[in-house]
Amino acid sequence: MSTTAELLKGAAALFPDEVVTTAHVRHFELPLGAGRFALITLDNGLDHTKPTTFGPQSLANLDAAIDQVEKEAADGAIVGIGITGKPFIFAVGADLKGVEQLKEWDHAHAIGKGGHDVFKRLSNLAVPTFAYYNGAAMGGGVEVGLHCAYRTVSSAIPAFSLPEVFLGLVPGWGGCALLPNLIGAEKAVSVIIENSLNQNKQLKGEQVYALGIADAIFEGADFLEQSLIWTAAVLKGEIVVDRPVIDRGEAWDQAVAKGRFIADSKVHGAAPAAYRALDIIAAAKNGDLQQGYDAEDKALADLIMGGELRSGLYAFNLVQKRAKRPAGAPDKNLARPVTKVGVVGAGLMASQLALLFLRRLEVPVVLTDIDQARIDKGVGYVHAEIDKLLGKGRINQDKANRLKALVTGVLDKAEGFADADFVIEAVFEEMGVKQQVFAEVEAVAPAHAILATNTSSLSVSEMASKLKNPERVVGFHFFNPVAILPLLEIVRGEQTDDASLATAFGVARKLKKTAVLVKDAPAFVVNRILTRFMGEIQNVIDEGTPVETAEKAVEPLGLPMSPLVLLELVGPAIGLHVSETLNRSFPDRFTVSPNLKAVVEAGKRGFYVYDSGRPELDPEVAALLKQGDTVLTEEQVRARVLDAVAQEIGLMLDEGVVAEAQDIDLCLITGAGWPFHLGGITPYLDREGVSERVNGKRFLAPGVASVPA
Repeated sequence: MSTTAELLKGAAALFPDEVVTTAHVRHFELPLGAGRFALITLDNGLDHTKPTTFGPQSLANLDAAIDQVEKEAADGAIVGIGITGKPFIFAVGADLKGVEQLKEWDHAHAIGKGGHDVFKRLSNLAVPTFAYYNGAAMGGGVEVGLHCAYRTVSSAIPAFSLPEVFLGLVPGWGGCALLPNLIGAEKAVSVIIENSLNQNKQLKGEQVYALGIADAIFEGADFLEQSLIWTAAVLKGEIVVDRPVIDRGEAWDQAVAKGRFIADSKVHGAAPAAYRALDIIAAAKNGDLQQGYDAEDKALADLIMGGELRSGLYAFNLVQKRAKRPAGAPDKNLARPVTKVGVVGAGLMASQLALLFLRRLEVPVVLTDIDQARIDKGVGYVHAEIDKLLGKGRINQDKANRLKALVTGVLDKAEGFADADFVIEAVFEEMGVKQQVFAEVEAVAPAHAILATNTSSLSVSEMASKLKNPERVVGFHFFNPVAILPLLEIVRGEQTDDASLATAFGVARKLKKTAVLVKDAPAFVVNRILTRFMGEIQNVIDEGTPVETAEKAVEPLGLPMSPLVLLELVGPAIGLHVSETLNRSFPDRFTVSPNLKAVVEAGKRGFYVYDSGRPELDPEVAALLKQGDTVLTEEQVRARVLDAVAQEIGLMLDEGVVAEAQDIDLCLITGAGWPFHLGGITPYLDREGVSERVNGKRFLAPGVASVPA
């Protein structure tokens, strides 16, 4: 038994639940009389929608298949070797479920080395090797192909990426060393760093070919057939693949520097994965692949044992699994059909909602407002957005015409909502206004219609309290921008019934939103946590800490934007309104900043100006600020903010605002863009000891988002 086989056999015991990938070898004569060819097909034996992954046994199976073809190549029995996947899926990389269970550095290092030892055999065979990316390829799935001499890609591929940095790893089976040596450092940094940190952006087949990762591209329908014809032509010398000369001078260094700038702007040094990947890319400039592989093995083991990866995998599982099975959601069979939607309001938020319902449900959508001009503007917004989709080729002319015909606006609610099944309001955030709107809608809408509110902080139960049928009122809180942020907080009022709630969840699924069931509590989840978070920042500024110090204090968290930039995005007036709402409910913890109030009263849109190209404190805002004489350090500010957030989350869980801490994290990831390397927030608070310091206990059990005990 070879050293690699022994290594993989030992590692297999660490992955007891591995879904094993087989590697079948079949032989046939290539077209054009090119000779006998061996094709290895990766297949995990499940249906075609299930991804093919690499755990120790799967790697051992590929190793055994290479044993077979290696002998045939050495004997001259074959002229080439190819590797492909089952229909629609090439391979999506390492078995992350197994990786998550690893407890020791040596075991993690063995997995990295085992993958390298198997994959690099493909580049050492006596005959040319070919990878045929016939479907989704990610991580190790991309890397196994990089070890081949040639690659083709299907134009129908929906997803191709090296997503490891996004999760808290590095491309550890050759990606960091091979890709820059294939397509150049700048393009490699784009794929490995920029795309990963841009919410795991995926490449399509055309982009894979344009980058030079693949040498040829073919249509999906007869992809393998065309790839084999191309292979035959390459082997016969009729096609010569020209690769660009890689610039190993200043351009390489500039690419790495650009990658560090991107990493700094995204994670602010808070997560190590991007920087470890960039170090390996920088060293790969000398073309020493084995040195690169060794560095990948060490980085992989270090990161697997680190908290950021565990948090990243935890967050990934929340988004991929928990989001699809919302905790506490009622039986979906209780949901009623929705064949027409009404939207009260025609402002920007209401218009965004109308567009979303229209695109996802493709049912009639009618807007109302207080005058025709506002209605016309709202309908016009929807039409303009449809035209943009048409211009980008996202929809055809027939669909554009059909969608435009489905959206209308009327002044008379009775005319618009008499046959609506779902009516959502997006009017001014004031209880009396919303109660009046719902009273008007209840008077004209069918008895079965859901009455949904997009309130961000007001009580859904109080909103429904004056209605004849309060059981059909549901909170349906979207996050701005509506088309981008996935979260939808679904709020159950005191009298909301199961059928109404089930209908709301059914609509959320069709809208392709991540729905989380939330108790009717002030500001629900995201806004409550963010308001407490930003409230502490505002408090320390009011007390005397410089704005710059307060902002920099939370940079080590690697949040998508600083607190005051976020306040500018939300709008100071809205931020003030939410803080006032929460102050009325929890005056001991939520304050109303006099400086924020002064900024709002002065009509300022934020604390910063951008005349120099970067945020600088607006002199007019600086003149408004009235501060005390208590100046805190960055470390003191950060500790105070984290303590406040940990306290608030603990109280929310005690109140039953959501079912578990996992729902808090899911909300922050999908509604506020908090990074995967934090796991939302509770894994980070646990890891830093904040949870126990503030609440006397961890939020998550040991082994959840952390190395198993």
